[in-house]
Amino acid sequence: MAEAATSRSWMVPVVALFLSAFAICTAEFIIAGLLPAIAHDLSVDIPTAGLLISGYALGVAVASPVLALVTGKVPRRQLMMALLAVFVVGNILSALATSYWMLLGARLLVSGCHGLFFGVALVLAMRLAPEGRQSSAVSLVVAGVSLATVLGVPVGAAIGNVFGWRVTFLVIAGAGALAALGVWLLVRQTPEQSAAAADFGAELRAVLRPPVLVSYATIMFFMMGVIVLYSYIVPLLTTVTGIPSGEVPFVLFGTGFFGVFGNLAGGRLADRRPFATMIITLVLLALVVAAMTPLVHNVWAVVACLWASWMIAYAFAAPIQARVLVYVTDAPNFASTLISSAFNIGIAVGAAVGAVAINAGEGYAALPLYQSGCEIIALVLLVGLAMLDRRWLLPAAVPA
Repeated sequence: MAEAATSRSWMVPVVALFLSAFAICTAEFIIAGLLPAIAHDLSVDIPTAGLLISGYALGVAVASPVLALVTGKVPRRQLMMALLAVFVVGNILSALATSYWMLLGARLLVSGCHGLFFGVALVLAMRLAPEGRQSSAVSLVVAGVSLATVLGVPVGAAIGNVFGWRVTFLVIAGAGALAALGVWLLVRQTPEQSAAAADFGAELRAVLRPPVLVSYATIMFFMMGVIVLYSYIVPLLTTVTGIPSGEVPFVLFGTGFFGVFGNLAGGRLADRRPFATMIITLVLLALVVAAMTPLVHNVWAVVACLWASWMIAYAFAAPIQARVLVYVTDAPNFASTLISSAFNIGIAVGAAVGAVAINAGEGYAALPLYQSGCEIIALVLLVGLAMLDRRWLLPAAVPA
C-alpha cells in the first residue's frame, strides 16, 4: 500500500507536465496539419509555408540554451507558469496574423518557451521518479508529445478544415491556459526546484562530455528523418497516395495513437535494457519507412507503414532523452535544454531538406527514403554511443 502511494505521489505532478507537453507540442506540430490552408490564405506555396516548421524549430534551438542561462535562479514552478503564459499569448497572436511574416514572428515567440519548458520538465520528472523508473517518468512527459499527434494535430486539422486555421490556434491557446492551471495546482515548489543554478563551468563541462555530444547528434539525425517526411505528410497522403483530405485527420489520429503506445512501451523497456531498446527501434524504423517508397500509391500499405513507423519512433524518443540526463546527473540544467535544441535542429533541417527535395522535382514520394537514410546515420551514432557508455556513467546514474 505504501509503495502504491509513493507511485501515485510522483506520477501526479508528472501528469501535469504531460498535459503541458501536449499543449506545447500540439502548437509545434499543428502546422503540418494546416499547411495547405495556411499556404493558400497567406499566398505562399506549400514548401514556403513548411519553413514555418523550420523557423519554429530554430527558435527553440537558439532560445533554449540562452534562456536556460538567464533563468537559472528563477524557481522552477514560477518559471513554468511564465513560459505557459507566453505560450498562450503567442498562439493568440498566431490566430490574428495577417501575413506570413507576422505568423512566423508569433511562432518564434512561442518557440522561445518550448525548449526551456521541456528542459525543466524532464529534469524534474527524473528527480521525482523512484530508482529504476526514470525512463518511464521521461516517457510519461514525452507521451504528451505523442498525444499531440493523437488528439492535437488531427483535431486541430479538423477544426481548421471546418472553421479555419485561425480558430485552431485559439483552441491551442485555451489548451495552454488549462495546462498552466494544471501546473499551478499539481506541481508544488520544493527546495530542490528553487535552488540556484549550478556553476556554469560545471554545466558546460557536462554538455561537452563525449557521450552527451554523441547523444545530441543521434537525436538530431533521428528527428531530421522523422520530420523530413512528417512535415509534408498531408500533401503526400492526398496528392500521391490518393486519400481524400477529409479522411486525413483519421489517419493522423491513428498515427498518434500508435505513437502513444510506442512511447510508453519504449520507456518501460528502456528502464531495463536501454541500448537494446534503442538499437532495435532504429533498425526497424529505417526498414519500415524504406518500405513505404515502392508502396506509396497503396493506401493501406502507406497507412500501415506510417502508423508502424510512428510507434517505433516514439519508442526511441524517451530512452535517448533519459540517457542524456544519465550522463549529466551532476549538472543537468543546461544539458537538458539542449535536448530540445538537438531535436529542433533536426526538425528545422528535416523540414528544409524536404522543401529542397520537393522543389528539386523529386516529389513527396521520395521523402520516405530520405527518412530511412537519416535513421541509418542515427543508428551508426547510437552504436558509437553504446561503446562510450560504460566509461562515462556517473556513480549515481541509472544502470546500463
